[in-house]
Amino acid sequence: MGNWRHCAHVRLLARMRVLQGPACSGANDSSTRKGRGVASAVYGCPRAPSSGFSSPDAEALAVSGAAPMAATGIRRLGVCVLCGLPAAGKSTLARALRDRLQRREDPGWDCALLTYDDLMPLEAFNQPETEAGQVAQHPLLSRWKLYRHELLVYLEHFLQALINGDHLYAPLNRTEATWKRFVSCFKEQGLISSEIHDAKSCHYLINATASRPLYLVLDDNFYYQSMRYEVYQLARKYSLSFCQLFLDCPLESCLQRNCLRSQPLPDETICLMARKIEVPNPEKNTWEQNSLILKSVECTSEDNLQVINLLATALENPEKQAEDNTEQKETDRAICAASILHQADQAFRRIVSQIMKDVKDKHICPSKMKILAEELNKLKAEFLEDLRQRNLQSNEFVTNTITSFQQATDNIVKKVFLLNEHTVFSS
Repeated sequence: MGNWRHCAHVRLLARMRVLQGPACSGANDSSTRKGRGVASAVYGCPRAPSSGFSSPDAEALAVSGAAPMAATGIRRLGVCVLCGLPAAGKSTLARALRDRLQRREDPGWDCALLTYDDLMPLEAFNQPETEAGQVAQHPLLSRWKLYRHELLVYLEHFLQALINGDHLYAPLNRTEATWKRFVSCFKEQGLISSEIHDAKSCHYLINATASRPLYLVLDDNFYYQSMRYEVYQLARKYSLSFCQLFLDCPLESCLQRNCLRSQPLPDETICLMARKIEVPNPEKNTWEQNSLILKSVECTSEDNLQVINLLATALENPEKQAEDNTEQKETDRAICAASILHQADQAFRRIVSQIMKDVKDKHICPSKMKILAEELNKLKAEFLEDLRQRNLQSNEFVTNTITSFQQATDNIVKKVFLLNEHTVFSS
């Protein structure tokens, strides 16, 4: 154990052993390209790590260390997205990574964790996304996804304060309990002062005097590419470094570990996520070039070196703002619109499916069932066509559209069964 398969353009340390897999011919040639790419560690994944990162030798630390601070003294910031199935070992790896980075010798790095499971309330997980689509009003825009978006807003507020050396202003539209957990998370890690500058306005002082580079590690499933892309957009907006660590752990192992948790997720939720999860693909998505796929979370010295090297490479190559890049803007807009359209389509389908199920349970005659199905599908097609003609850039717009669709379906149900003397949905 401990061999690596180098799968794209990532810069490898000179003293590391490289094992080329049969699907990676020509990888050595591509390894010289700016140090960016996807590497894959080929291990088993029998259990979660118990001791975190092992200590590499001093020479390796010197090779993989970040460059000295720029003469301007501006603190360099990086965002590392840690993704994978529930119970894959992400949180254990995140804590080990933080401890390892904070023990680095000069030039050292600071590291802070943002663990979504700890920040979101339990109610966020009460309506998991299932194939049956059992969430009544907004099946796709579940509480969990809304809270994820809220945390991203909080993170941007924090980054703005940190970059500008300003106080941290509480967002006007916030969930008070979630915001307090967010602030406490960074207070405990020394990034927000315990002193409140103005309690009435909820301003917090940022500890931004440190000169060491800072990595923010986001620990969540991030199973869709679009979820990770939102974080990348934030990194690019503020010229931060960006990289991804993807834990590719067997489903069976995740299910076994999940059973041992005090509050396990339903097995069907994890299985569904396993079918939907999207592994980083730098050949398709250039923004995913700084990615590492770990086939094991039992980190050895070589594992440590590869992860540290990825972080260092990303830190040396921060993302550039695309203010004048019209082509990139159009690409981003297309990706965002496609994602929003997909969300709406899935939500519409589940609403229609639930209506037809309710009607069928009430033993409505087949002829009226057929008419209702035709009317609902026609309505769905009209809503989707209308969305295609719009400049889709906001999930809030999707929420409003789904609400409008739900209301329109209610009207159709009433119209189709107007001649009936009973109400279809009396419950």
